[in-house]
Amino acid sequence: MFSAPAGDRIKEATLWRAGDADGVLVSGTYYHFWLAGPGEVEDPSDTFDQCVTGPHCPPPGVGNPNQPLSLSNLLSVPAENLSTDIYLNVSCGGTPGYSCQPGDGDEHGYAAVVYLYAADLILEQTADPTVSDVGGELASAPAVSGISDVTFDAGDPGAGVWETTFSIDGKVVQSTVPNENGGRCRDVGQTTDGLPAFLYLQPCPQTESVAVPFNTTAVSNGQHHLVVSVVDPAGNSALVLDREIDVENPIPPSPPSPPQPNGANASTRATLTARWTSTTKPRLTRPWGKRETITGSLTAPGGAPIAGASIGLTATPAYAGAKTLTIASPRTGPDGRFTVGLAPGESSRTLRLTYSAYIGAPVVATRTLTLGVRAGLTLSIAPRVTSAGRSIFFSGTLHGAPIPEGGKQLVLEASSGGEWVEFRTITTNAKGHFHASYRFKFPGPITYKFRALSRHEPDFPFLEASSNVVGVLER
Repeated sequence: MFSAPAGDRIKEATLWRAGDADGVLVSGTYYHFWLAGPGEVEDPSDTFDQCVTGPHCPPPGVGNPNQPLSLSNLLSVPAENLSTDIYLNVSCGGTPGYSCQPGDGDEHGYAAVVYLYAADLILEQTADPTVSDVGGELASAPAVSGISDVTFDAGDPGAGVWETTFSIDGKVVQSTVPNENGGRCRDVGQTTDGLPAFLYLQPCPQTESVAVPFNTTAVSNGQHHLVVSVVDPAGNSALVLDREIDVENPIPPSPPSPPQPNGANASTRATLTARWTSTTKPRLTRPWGKRETITGSLTAPGGAPIAGASIGLTATPAYAGAKTLTIASPRTGPDGRFTVGLAPGESSRTLRLTYSAYIGAPVVATRTLTLGVRAGLTLSIAPRVTSAGRSIFFSGTLHGAPIPEGGKQLVLEASSGGEWVEFRTITTNAKGHFHASYRFKFPGPITYKFRALSRHEPDFPFLEASSNVVGVLER
């Protein structure tokens, strides 16, 4: 049985099948195979192909099992049998007291058999995608230039969210698949009717938060009518944007020579991927001092690797007023892949990787990753054994830069086996070093645990973290 997913129906179906009902003919029994839809047997009109022992299915049966895709096996399902389900059935029947006999003609010994070698199914979905929370520069800016994006949330109750199309003055100039869903949401082509073809019943995500860049430099300067739509695999669409835009790209001087391609197979429709080696999520949180690596790939349409290409890389530290820094650009290898290693002492930051098809040309592909780094904090205490009326002395270092002007505020906490209790606030010097003391007032014996805590502040680009724990015995 084949059942169309919820919200879909079978519009067209072509099957390649062969079979027979050659069980040994015995009085009171018969063999049978049949194909039906949309019901299985309840209504005789649901059967569109069958083979019954005897004159209705003489040997050697129907089709040619030796040539599975031959014309003799080709069967188009009639329109009146198309809905949501297609069934293939075999049976042996008879009157009480008679038993079915073993197979007689089939090479596998079946008394009744139907083989299905291939099925070409066209599914129809009538529900349109939905769009909400439209934003981005393309949605509101009075004038656009360079790479401008549109963001929105999309949903589709059937085959999912497939393409985002951009039309300028009535002509489609860009089609982008925001999420290929691990390769499932990809048109495999090879059709003769112009329709997209997919290899999975549920190829694309049913909900998706979309952010699609649009290269305005591919459009002439001036007023244009922009229409952005989201399309599902069935061809249904929903409007994302319909507005007039003013393209104002700087007019570059005539180059003295043709632009230099950025890599072998350079393309303005390149696909750039980038991810952390330790997680598939775009945001990574790590402790201070740990080295992290980014891997990625750059391919042209069709999957051809773009080798020897320079990938732009910038970093914006996560503190108020931070400037964006340009980092040494990685270069793709022969397979189009690249690796970027981050130093252990990096602070929390946003990393942006870009690709331009030509040296010095506008960016055509972008990926953004976020790094959150917990503060690095070390603590020492001397002496480790003391008594009432005596003091212990704290010292340590807050790692990472920049230290806020006037120092970074820290909290000293203590615990005697229960919750941590804050007992003093201290401030580091400009290099992150700190010192403090504490005098014991009550007699022991008791063992205390101490630690230092750095809370997150807007002018320090590290997440909250605590130091190592140090034990002190008060006798």
